Amino acid sequence: MYLARVIGRVVATTKDTSLSGSKLLIITRLNELLEPQGQTLIAVDTVGAGKGETVIVTSGSASRFAGTLQQSVVDATIVGIVDTVETDAGVSDVRHP
Repeated sequence: MYLARVIGRVVATTKDTSLSGSKLLIITRLNELLEPQGQTLIAVDTVGAGKGETVIVTSGSASRFAGTLQQSVVDATIVGIVDTVETDAGVSDVRHP
């Protein structure tokens, strides 16, 4: 699992039937300082996340265990919305209005 920030949404009227009814969000992975790093990805949202929110993402085969995705083509799933992050540097409030 890793932290990411939601930066957009994907609308696909034609997609694999296993994704029917799933909300697809564009995310960017965050480093330990909560700064964007690496590539952007598309993840299935199972928790109702929105643009600008910091989220917990699971990837690989484990991502299919969330929600009703067991028989899906999913490789990344948003499984939590983060309120705060606590590290040695202190506590960061990451909630967005």
